[in-house]
Amino acid sequence: MRMVFRHPVREFLVEPHILLDLEGEDLESVARNLAGHLVESGVVRDPARSEDLVQALVEREEKSSAAIGMGVYVPHVYASFVDEPVVLFARLKKPLDLRAPDDEHCDLVFFLVGSPGQRDGHLDALTQIARLLRDPALPSQLRSADSPATLVAAAQAAKRRLAGTESEEPSANLARAGLEALSGRFAGGVVDDIRRRLPFYADDFRQGLNLKAVATTIFLFFACFTAAVTFGALMSAETGGAITTVDMLLATALCGVVYALAAGQPLIILGGTGPLLIFTALLYQLTARVEGLEFLPFYAWAGLWAAFFTILLAVTDASVCIRYVTRFTDEIFVLLIAAIFIVEAVSLIAKEFHDDELISYSTAISALVLAAGTFIVAWTLRGVRRSALLRSWARNFLADFGVVIAIASMSAVAYFMRDTTQLPHITVPKDVSLDLSEHLVPLSALPGWGIALAAIPGLFAAILIFLDQQITARVVNAPAFKLQKGPGYHLDLLLVGGLTALCSLLGWPWLVAATVRSLNHVAALSTTHAEDRPDGTQQVTDRVVENRMTGVAIHVLIGCSLLLVPVLSLVPMACLYGVFLYMGIATLSGNQFFERVTLWLHDPAMYPRTHYLRQVPAPVVHAFTAIQFVCLAVLWAVKVSAAAILFPLVLALMIPIRMALPRLFDPEHLEALDAEETPEEEADRELAL
Repeated sequence: MRMVFRHPVREFLVEPHILLDLEGEDLESVARNLAGHLVESGVVRDPARSEDLVQALVEREEKSSAAIGMGVYVPHVYASFVDEPVVLFARLKKPLDLRAPDDEHCDLVFFLVGSPGQRDGHLDALTQIARLLRDPALPSQLRSADSPATLVAAAQAAKRRLAGTESEEPSANLARAGLEALSGRFAGGVVDDIRRRLPFYADDFRQGLNLKAVATTIFLFFACFTAAVTFGALMSAETGGAITTVDMLLATALCGVVYALAAGQPLIILGGTGPLLIFTALLYQLTARVEGLEFLPFYAWAGLWAAFFTILLAVTDASVCIRYVTRFTDEIFVLLIAAIFIVEAVSLIAKEFHDDELISYSTAISALVLAAGTFIVAWTLRGVRRSALLRSWARNFLADFGVVIAIASMSAVAYFMRDTTQLPHITVPKDVSLDLSEHLVPLSALPGWGIALAAIPGLFAAILIFLDQQITARVVNAPAFKLQKGPGYHLDLLLVGGLTALCSLLGWPWLVAATVRSLNHVAALSTTHAEDRPDGTQQVTDRVVENRMTGVAIHVLIGCSLLLVPVLSLVPMACLYGVFLYMGIATLSGNQFFERVTLWLHDPAMYPRTHYLRQVPAPVVHAFTAIQFVCLAVLWAVKVSAAAILFPLVLALMIPIRMALPRLFDPEHLEALDAEETPEEEADRELAL
């Protein structure tokens, strides 16, 4: 029998199972009194079994504490002699030290008892308790209640307050602003975005004048600078030096400032991305195979076509299509990026062993060691944040700047090996010109047939830019972040189209919303509070400092970093291969699609009790995963084939494939597998026993 607590106040706070001012000097005596009540109420029919219940609770507590903080204790016990599940609430007369994470003594007890076959019910009950305890006033009201009826009334009031807060919360509807329907007017979506955001424009600058904004600027500068250097160096390697690291830094600085000043959602950070890097490499390979095509002019014309198509998508309200993008498409897209990063890193490292220009295999081995060292240092520091070592500020510093520290440390190692190895380093020009006219690409160098041919990759690039930009925008505007000023899907796409045209004319890399950097920007500007739950402490967003100052300052500093260009030549390319590998593996973290693929290698009896495995039969889960896997395999096959230029179009086809899935799956199963969940909801559903 499954226990489902759909109405938490009524079903696990009922007067017959509420005990006020329960006596007990220690956990064992409290457990004995709780078990005694269960015998008296008939839940446990055999009085002799009460001692088994006490022993089970004490033994479970010895393994790990069920205290969740705020003075709340939520033990749960499986007992084969219990027919019906029950939740017993007790308020202790004397609080006990039960090793709570916040060190507060516990006096509010939710005791869950059920048979071993009711594990799902335990998870659901824990979820409902955690949700009810989100009301900050409830614990004190539970402590002051003078009768079971008063306590139930307090819990019901808390439930209404929580429901009222959720219904009044504008974030969910605001996050979808502009995506509900076509405006019916030319550039209507763009105009609506401007009208929505314009009243907040002055406030966007005022909000940026605080210490949190300063700290965010410093942190994101290093993150964005490192990413620009990494993608710029790899772009240079993939394009034969036609697009350099300096070009990436110039594009990032200029486009970043313009975007921060004019965008509808200034919290988004523009930057180089894996898909665009690969697409640019494909263009370079195409021009190398076709006689009469020079890369930079062809790239510039393809970019101008891409800009035209992107602007056309913006003014025709095509962004409303993003409402059909779900976790199904997101997960395939993210796993594709991760695979690109990992495979490219491995292939670039392997290439070092086949480079005839290297002095010896010792140099190739050195490159392998530097790449592995960069990855290991960055990955290790990434996990320091969850460690018990050092103070919290030190752990956060090491985690935030882990990639920078990894590159710097391995570059230092390479410097001391300079006399025995000949490692390739980042190539930078001796002179950096800030005169934009000197960067202009000679468009006339491309013949007319080449200009027409460039429209094809330009269309595919526009599709890729659209998906990259809007999927990231959708994630940044998620209701969980509780943003108050609204998004600007159409306006931002229009702006990215214009910046794509500018970068194309100057021979710079195309930039689009960078997911990880954008999310880090939002997180750094967030004010959060900790909520103690049965599965541990969770950080919940209270508000985000929505401003334009941080975006402007970050990219101005990147522009100033051009003074450090000579230092970049000290960084071996092998270090950036390690960063690429790190980015790929880090991208896999938290990807539900990847986790479901790994289930194919697990014993079904050992499957984790995730929310979708509790709600959906395992064969259905595997069928859904298999469809995603086939889609990913097709994408990869297209990417590595002679028709690689088409892979943005194939990626776009994932949307109609997802729209067809309701014909194959039960709606409830599909909702569980493809649900759009906030971090809080996901945490609630992933409570572990």
